[in-house]
Amino acid sequence: MIEKLIPITQHSEETLSRSVVKTISYRVVILILDFVSIYLFTGQVKVAVGFMLVSNIYTTIGYFIHERIWGKIKWGKLIYKNANVN
Repeated sequence: MIEKLIPITQHSEETLSRSVVKTISYRVVILILDFVSIYLFTGQVKVAVGFMLVSNIYTTIGYFIHERIWGKIKWGKLIYKNANVN
């Protein structure tokens, strides 16, 4: 049923460069959110910047590894042999 809501596309593997760009764009958003939230709690720019930098180094690596692993898992992917199926 939900398959009818999903556009029909060809199945493809995600490239390394796409994973890197997705990781970077995601991390930029998270950097901003981390800084704003820590600054609002502490009122200190140094604390907010310090937490933001340390936290985002290890979580970026974790996100990248997680994304690459999930890219290889076939479970939950819809595969269509013909993109013009109605």
